[in-house]
Amino acid sequence: MLTRTQPRATALAAALLLSSTLAACGGDSEGAERAEDLSQQKLSWKDCPAPDAAQGGGDAPSPLPGGAAWQCATMKAPLDWSDPEGDTIDIALIRAAAGGDKARRIGSLVFNFGGPGGSGITTLPAFAEEYAKLRTRYDLVSFDPRGVGRSAGVECQDDQELDRYFQQDATPDDASERKQLVKNVEAFNSACEKNSGRTLPHVRTTDAARDMNLMRQVLGDDKLYYFGISYGTELGGVYAHLFPDKVGRAVFDAVVDPTQDAEQSSLGQAKGFQLALDNFAEDCASQEDACPIGDSAKDVKDRIAKLLKDLDESPISGIPPRELTQTAATSGIAQSLYSKDFWPYLTQGLEEAYEGDGRVLMALSDSMNGRNEDGEYSNIQAANVAINCADDKQRYSTEDVEKKLPAFREASPLFGDYLAWGMAGCTDWAVDGQADHPDVAADGAPPILVIGNTGDPATPYEGARKMARALGEDVGVELTYKGQGHGAYDSKDTCVRKNVDAYLLDGTVPKSGTVCP
Repeated sequence: MLTRTQPRATALAAALLLSSTLAACGGDSEGAERAEDLSQQKLSWKDCPAPDAAQGGGDAPSPLPGGAAWQCATMKAPLDWSDPEGDTIDIALIRAAAGGDKARRIGSLVFNFGGPGGSGITTLPAFAEEYAKLRTRYDLVSFDPRGVGRSAGVECQDDQELDRYFQQDATPDDASERKQLVKNVEAFNSACEKNSGRTLPHVRTTDAARDMNLMRQVLGDDKLYYFGISYGTELGGVYAHLFPDKVGRAVFDAVVDPTQDAEQSSLGQAKGFQLALDNFAEDCASQEDACPIGDSAKDVKDRIAKLLKDLDESPISGIPPRELTQTAATSGIAQSLYSKDFWPYLTQGLEEAYEGDGRVLMALSDSMNGRNEDGEYSNIQAANVAINCADDKQRYSTEDVEKKLPAFREASPLFGDYLAWGMAGCTDWAVDGQADHPDVAADGAPPILVIGNTGDPATPYEGARKMARALGEDVGVELTYKGQGHGAYDSKDTCVRKNVDAYLLDGTVPKSGTVCP
């Protein structure tokens, strides 16, 4: 399944949660005292350990240029924000202290890299070079949101079970296959409830937004300076709605459409990934050297479709002892479309798969699903499902999906079935979804820079304009990047970098409607 970025809570749901929190703090002196205590906690920053399995494993982050070390800490937050005097959970944080003139330091710039389910503890160091200029005036800070990694990470199935789960036939063709898919999803969801039932009701985006407001206070900032990517734009929008007077300078990149429900979001992704595949095929066919996977863009796509159809009947050798199934190949192809930098790997993977070798496509699929070379899975997919299902009110039966298949197939002959059947993942989830979509209206907030990429497969370009409008006429400032891949700032486009850096570092707001390049 894809790591989906989907819309969340409505105004009513957010307002009700805010009201219950205020009532708990205002009507119970002990609760008010506890909430105040948490905002006054002191973080103990230490050298970062190696990431654990839930975060993806690997080595401790390497020192920054100049020898500065990454530091990690743990923040206490209420498990249930409507009961702030109750149990707490640990929220894992990481930072790189500002490296410029201390007198010019603005504060902490908090990053969320999306998913939902991605570990900020592992992602920020991996991309720190991209944000080196921002570190001249900010501490760069990220975190594992609740339910992710070391922050009360959601646990579902074990590694061996997940190997089977991600190999399953996720696009059933008959009643027997549909029955098996439902059985597999029920087993996965049941394992999540068994292993993380206490956490599941408290991993909504509104909960994470409240954690960020507590984080702002604990970090010592009057305002939240924020850089949200993909799902991180939705989290940032919900934060701006709940705390408009606490928003500092904020950038939303690879923007979620906050007006869509789960079905509309999945359908939009089908169109987005198809567009990215079309662009990949056109690029390959236009090269001076012959495209090794097709004579024309149409031929490239036709051969991919045939490969997937063949794999549905007869998987090929993957990374031993696993075979490359249709589902694994589809997720591997999708993973490669997140960045134009991955296109050469997709070309190589397809060329080898046509010769019966599925190792490259399987490696791409493993990357999508959070599996490392040792066969251990991070909890990115478990957290992704838990957050999506806690946020999204809609529940889709197999009958619902079958009715919607024609629209999804029209949107994408290759990804349509895959994304349509993915909507059934929350059908028997243990926790009710909160709402149809999030409310991000942020009247009174300062300008928020919203960046849309015209070739983005996962968060289609149109979502940026919808987000800018939903934030408010005097809040959302739209910038367009005419490029490929998921996001704009990490593309290294000089126009995008210039506008974002000027805004975050100097407070210079670009003219809404600016286009790069």
